[in-house]
Amino acid sequence: MNETINLRLESIIKKFPMREGSGEFTAVDNVSLSIRKGQFITLLGPSGCGKTTTLRLIAGFESPTSGKIFLSGKDITSQPPNQRDMTMVFQSYALFPHMSVYDNVSYGLKIKRLPNNDIQQKVRATLDLMGLGALANRRPNQLSGGQQQRVALARALVMEPEVLLFDEPLSNLDAKLRVQMRSEIHQLQRRLNITSVYVTHDQDEAMALSDQIVVMNAGKIEQIGEPEAIYRYPATRFVADFIGRANFYETVVEGLEDGHAVVKLFEQPFRIALQQVRFSPGERVTVMMRPEAIHLTNDPALKQVKIESAMYLGSEVEYTVRFDDRVWTVADTDPRAGRAFREGAMAGMTVVESALHLLKAT
Repeated sequence: MNETINLRLESIIKKFPMREGSGEFTAVDNVSLSIRKGQFITLLGPSGCGKTTTLRLIAGFESPTSGKIFLSGKDITSQPPNQRDMTMVFQSYALFPHMSVYDNVSYGLKIKRLPNNDIQQKVRATLDLMGLGALANRRPNQLSGGQQQRVALARALVMEPEVLLFDEPLSNLDAKLRVQMRSEIHQLQRRLNITSVYVTHDQDEAMALSDQIVVMNAGKIEQIGEPEAIYRYPATRFVADFIGRANFYETVVEGLEDGHAVVKLFEQPFRIALQQVRFSPGERVTVMMRPEAIHLTNDPALKQVKIESAMYLGSEVEYTVRFDDRVWTVADTDPRAGRAFREGAMAGMTVVESALHLLKAT
């Protein structure tokens, strides 16, 4: 991947006046971010975390209270949206209902006053790229939700932007179509090598699409990293809890050995590999266990847990089990017939040591 920094946010702060008229609310709090050319970055977080405001600041729909935004080294902080080499795919599609697919896609090129031959060539090529060639004369109300989303994406791509922005573009689609469309967006972005910034609150979407995920909370960046690193080695309990599912166990560092911390877990010693964060003997810590890191067996010699609930989800069975007067979430990702545990049954429990991760105690 090209190492050139394509888009850079430098100490961005955005404040809005409170509705009551007293004071200000900080929506984006000192956010700095560098995005390489061709990189796919997802801003991920709960509602109100600042991700959409950050996207609007990049697009020029909002102006930062302080800080700067650079595109290919040029300061664009005060540039209006129509002068930024970016296009956005909106959650609502924002298609013109009275226009055909062709006219919707060609609209931006006509605004730029390109020659008609250039417009026709670019629009036809983009429609073919998106599998919309046969639908050029249809209107939006004659299209399915997935087809409308493709038209919205084609309208953005035909402008050949330097940066492509996505504002939760799949949230109006049903679950199966969301998976199909995110696969298409992923393949298309890789093929065209367009720098992309994507906003979503859907963890699966972020994991599937991104080169890097930017996890936001209360206007701040909690962690930036590749999807696997974010999932396996979250920097904070918030990230661990927001990305996927997690169990937490409070304990104490018994000692340090060869880059590992020794802790007691379920009255047994475990050696947990240390990542960037360092710990001291005697320090209180939180052990994170993903549900798939806990295994249930019929072995009576193992520590016994009670199955409180079992949900069959097709690709896995999700259990809640009780142990030590606490409830744990367990995922059996290989739910073979006849192996499932029934509610109320007892089972032996083991933990995959290499899948454990240490967090600072909160």
